[in-house]
Amino acid sequence: MNDLAPHTVRPATLADEDALAELDRATWSTLHSVQDAPKPPYPPFFDERHPPRDILVAETHPEPADGPGGPRVAGYIRLVAPTPLPCNQHVRQIQGLAVAEWARGRGVARVLLRGALAEARRQGASRVTLRVLGHNTPARALYASEGFAVEGVLPGEFHLAGRYVDDVLMGRSLTAG
Repeated sequence: MNDLAPHTVRPATLADEDALAELDRATWSTLHSVQDAPKPPYPPFFDERHPPRDILVAETHPEPADGPGGPRVAGYIRLVAPTPLPCNQHVRQIQGLAVAEWARGRGVARVLLRGALAEARRQGASRVTLRVLGHNTPARALYASEGFAVEGVLPGEFHLAGRYVDDVLMGRSLTAG
């Protein structure tokens, strides 16, 4: 894996709408999505339930040898409060992570995940959870390597591409180690 330094993570802005919508459509797969494949007319990426404030964007910065050019959107992660309940505000949940095909294998997902953990701490959270499909081995390995543990499994929760797939709940503390 390449060094993580060429990637920066920043909050999304409304100006990211087109790039993030395109990335979301380009990366759709039953490996990680339980939604139907996107079809036109496409809904907006940002909406009332998915505002820019809940999204962190990873940008890659080209090496000088690559020639001129500014940063490129390489991926995003969505970090939200899982419920509006006051008793649950110490938890943040990752509800989406996508990395552009051209940026895979370069540490972008790891940088985004670490950025989300830092943002969750900044927001005062003491715990982060997520759901991942059981057959998404690369994502599960990434999450485990960053301290997430399997906390529950819903066997055969989804029927995707002709087979039943487990829904795996993972979580980690932000206060320990």
